[in-house]
Amino acid sequence: MRIHNTLSKRLEVFEPLEPPFVKMYYCGPTVYDYTHVGHARAIVVADIIKRYLTLRGYDVFLVQNITDIDDKIIKRAIEEGRSWRDVADEFTKDYFEALKALNANPDIHPRVSDHIDDIIKFIEGLIEKGYAYVAKSGSVYFDVEKFIDYGKLSGRVKGPDWRQEEEYLSEKKSPYDFALWKAAKPGEPWWESPWGKGRPGWHIECSVMSSKYLGPQFDIHGGGQDLIFPHHENEIAQSEAFFGKKPWVRYWIHHGMVTINKEKMSKSLGNIVTLRELFKRVKPEVVRLWVLSAHYRSTQEFSYDVLEQYSRLFERLVRATQILRHIIKEESECTYLSDEELKVMREIRRIRSEFYSAMDNDFNTPQALRALTKLISLVFKEIEPKSSKTLALKAYGALMEFNHVFGVLDRYLSETPEEITKLVYGLINLIVKIRQKHRKIKDYETADWIRAELLKLGIQLMDSKEGTKWVIKIK
Repeated sequence: MRIHNTLSKRLEVFEPLEPPFVKMYYCGPTVYDYTHVGHARAIVVADIIKRYLTLRGYDVFLVQNITDIDDKIIKRAIEEGRSWRDVADEFTKDYFEALKALNANPDIHPRVSDHIDDIIKFIEGLIEKGYAYVAKSGSVYFDVEKFIDYGKLSGRVKGPDWRQEEEYLSEKKSPYDFALWKAAKPGEPWWESPWGKGRPGWHIECSVMSSKYLGPQFDIHGGGQDLIFPHHENEIAQSEAFFGKKPWVRYWIHHGMVTINKEKMSKSLGNIVTLRELFKRVKPEVVRLWVLSAHYRSTQEFSYDVLEQYSRLFERLVRATQILRHIIKEESECTYLSDEELKVMREIRRIRSEFYSAMDNDFNTPQALRALTKLISLVFKEIEPKSSKTLALKAYGALMEFNHVFGVLDRYLSETPEEITKLVYGLINLIVKIRQKHRKIKDYETADWIRAELLKLGIQLMDSKEGTKWVIKIK
């Protein structure tokens, strides 16, 4: 299995630090606006990597942060006369809804505002080690000149031709030094620190939260290509300076940008497509398929016409799944396979091998998706006409493996469809409410009978002052 490492600029064999464990961090959103299509690509790419590594037998722990204190959040809060926390909470909720819709499941979402003490301790350590200095204002900056490997990720060379955070040039030793802690300005949120009231700089947040949950070294760090410089370059500098371990991250993965009419999707250009609007027209599963259709490192062009193509593909996927389930359920066991059926069996194995080869080659989802389309074509052309249970089982098994990564057929492959699950849960809650009515009128005999009957079905009721809760007991 090979991964393209931005740090080395080449494909490398994947070898985690502590196999079979894989520690992974993927940069999450700054929550100052609604989640958009660009975020969808980041969400799906991170999820696909985690899913495939899991399929290959690794135990993956994926951390994806929420930047909930930032200049953009503060600016919007001031413009709308709200608190920064209200703004951050609103758009964090929107982001979590997008994650759920896209069937993506990072293991933890640390928020910056919950890790201020950790950030302060990290900055104190950098000052003690001589890599950071305190300005007269009370801001703290990383001294880039002290870190000799600066630029190894991006190829950026220190010099007078570039600078960062220009508004603070007057108090920095060098134009390319960057803020670890920003002294408080009037009207902005702040926290107490050894250097006075202030708030964290952008880059320090990810170094602190990733290392808190993954340790001083970990396997994969990902994000958009626009984060290579300065964000990820600065993360490397401050983290390797603090921990004294190189490389801090073993594999750097960066996905390409989303464009509309060949222009980068951005709020400044007014061409943002939010997911809350997109999902009114297109199923989230279709959006996942569309993201899969381009290699993660390439630029991806967004259009509704292209999404319509993947809507049709999704319909074919669902139909093929239903056909296979029907054959498996209705047909009898096979005792003989013809030469033609054996040929189909070999083709299923070949398609499955093609899928794994594609994903092993730097998560090449377009080729893996082609393997999936070949499989469903085989279902329609060969397996459905033959109605062979053996072939259906083999194809269904391959489809489940593919979907473990693609994540678009969960509710169709599940033994209990989502709609049925919702109905069952609704009925249980209704019975619980009926029992509560009997308890209120002190009809305890009926209430106890309902409780006993539910327990026979494996549903245990638990009464308390706060109300009645229930759990399904696994037998």
